[in-house]
Amino acid sequence: MACRFAYPLVYFMLLWQQASGQTLALTASDGEQAALVENTTSKENPLFTDETVLQFRLVVDYQELLKDRGDERGYHQGTLSYTGSAGETFTLPLKVMVRGNRRRDPSVCRFPPLMLNFIRKAMPEGTIFAGSNKIKLVTHCIGEDYVLREYLVYKAYNVLTDQSYRVRLCQVEYVDAAGERKTEQRYAFMIEDDKDMASRNKAKLLSKKVFVRMDRADQKAMARLALFQYMIGNTDWSVPFRHNIDLIYTDPLAPPIPVPFDFDYCGMVAAPYASPPPELGISSVKQRLYRAYAFPENIHREMVNTFNSYRTPIYAVYRQCEPMSRSDLKRSLKYLDSFYKTINNPKKFESKIVKVGERNQKSYVSVKGLQ
Repeated sequence: MACRFAYPLVYFMLLWQQASGQTLALTASDGEQAALVENTTSKENPLFTDETVLQFRLVVDYQELLKDRGDERGYHQGTLSYTGSAGETFTLPLKVMVRGNRRRDPSVCRFPPLMLNFIRKAMPEGTIFAGSNKIKLVTHCIGEDYVLREYLVYKAYNVLTDQSYRVRLCQVEYVDAAGERKTEQRYAFMIEDDKDMASRNKAKLLSKKVFVRMDRADQKAMARLALFQYMIGNTDWSVPFRHNIDLIYTDPLAPPIPVPFDFDYCGMVAAPYASPPPELGISSVKQRLYRAYAFPENIHREMVNTFNSYRTPIYAVYRQCEPMSRSDLKRSLKYLDSFYKTINNPKKFESKIVKVGERNQKSYVSVKGLQ
């Protein structure tokens, strides 16, 4: 089964308007619109343009790999094999390493996220990985339900903007090269490389050494990101500390554009190990808290229009994912419903978004450990 994103007509109309450069009330700055228009002719990585579930076999010595979770961990030799569209078998040599921060901890994840490092010189001709170097693989950790939930958060942000990380849902057969571990097949997803994401948007990554305050990022892109993080119930991000945020720029003189990633601590995913920092005063990641500054009234109004305009395709992301359980679908849609009730109720929007943003601007609650 696959997540078949057969988006409704309104979504394709919005995409056409973006591609044709028409002005939308829900788009970002003129510079961002130009980047989106240019992106229609930019090189696409076919690995992330296909919506079907990618099935492959990953062979490595898992006994050794899964023990290597420390700060000084290294790569382990392995192979990735899959069947091409014409029925041919591709086998690619690669190196595999455990990655991540919290999810690298064996007390958190039984099976940690991985970094797949392809050997470019050994790439067979015609493989879909020809344009890839390093790819992050988000694995099942403690359960496939959480993989699907986080995957769909990425897909929901893709609906709002191309200035986002693309992902590809996979079914991975994990085969132990030493024959010591039982073979298992689990859902996972690949995340687009950061340089590829920037290049696709005709942009460049801003060095993490460059300190950028939240109010120095592109205003509309920042407002869009902040409201999205509120929608999914995510407080685990920071622009100045570059925590789960990358910055890209299309013009070195223009404000940078924030791009989010890593959503396992959000309410939409609701991983059992996720808990909010005590400094924030909330008891659960499912409890929403706006973490941005205040924006001008016209920007807030534009963002509400943005999210309302994309409501149907955002809901479709969840409704059309066949592997998702009925209970997870019901829970996710209910969580989205509560967000839309808030932004479309002027009093609630004022109290939960505008006023909170104004308080944040006067006295922002910093969270210890963000780095």
